[in-house]
Amino acid sequence: MIVTLAGGVGAARFLEGVVQVVPPETITVIVNTGDDITLHGLYISPDVDIVTYTLAGIVEPVNGWGIAGDSTNTLGMLKQLGADTWFLLGDRDLAVHIRRTELMRAGHTLAEIADDFRRALGVASQVLPMCNEPVSTHIETDAGLMHFEHFLVQRHAQDRVLGVQFVGAEAARPTPGVLEAIRDAEAILIAPSNPIVSVGTILAVPGVQAAIAATPAPVVAVSPIVGGAAIKGPAAPMLTALGYEVSAYGVARCYAGLIDAMVIDTVDADLADGIRALGIEVVITNTIMRGLAEKRALAQAALDAAHQVVTK
Repeated sequence: MIVTLAGGVGAARFLEGVVQVVPPETITVIVNTGDDITLHGLYISPDVDIVTYTLAGIVEPVNGWGIAGDSTNTLGMLKQLGADTWFLLGDRDLAVHIRRTELMRAGHTLAEIADDFRRALGVASQVLPMCNEPVSTHIETDAGLMHFEHFLVQRHAQDRVLGVQFVGAEAARPTPGVLEAIRDAEAILIAPSNPIVSVGTILAVPGVQAAIAATPAPVVAVSPIVGGAAIKGPAAPMLTALGYEVSAYGVARCYAGLIDAMVIDTVDADLADGIRALGIEVVITNTIMRGLAEKRALAQAALDAAHQVVTK
């Protein structure tokens, strides 16, 4: 079994490659739920949906979130009725949120619902929310403390980042199956996600980081920072706020002591020796995922890195 820690569009696109390299049914994806938010009375789980839609082959391909070809009639009517519609929700996407909220009110857990939805959409890989309890990533900014989605989507990441809080993480527990998947994994891949607010949130759930540290499986991370900039999202200001260099080396420092190897882009080859000095093996390759061929090649490079760690 291959376990992948995932959050956001970069992770979902990486997973498109992973399912081309190994049988999809042998993959377990542990997904960040710190971005979850309630809007219009509906419980929305952005990263779980991005991963599920992508693996189902229905994701909107340009943005990497939402459903391809979706309409926004409901959102338009909500706006006409005076609702604040800063968070874009398509009509088919809203059906997912309506059904999730209905099931949660009936007592079903996030994990049970995620499993039902991925099966309904024909996804063979297991999709595990990191926990069933509510955990919210909040960003400390010069404009005050705000939910991650308000910071990123409503305010377009315009505020200066001062810190990050994972509200509720200390009371959360890993979803049933998470620790077992980590324990039994052949390899653990950390997708090219934001190390602070995507992967960091997963690691903040008590027991997850310790389980990864204890597993005999090789742990390989793919850097989301290329040439000193994030491919997508606000990773750069968050790394800076927490005292990390905005580079593949800075990402390696985030994961030092947890990972065995890191995949970095060819433009960052000069950082390899510094990363190796942290006790992390380095694989240098193209990490920009422009199409399916590049996604597959990157996934293969990460799995090859895991194999090399095992066979050293």
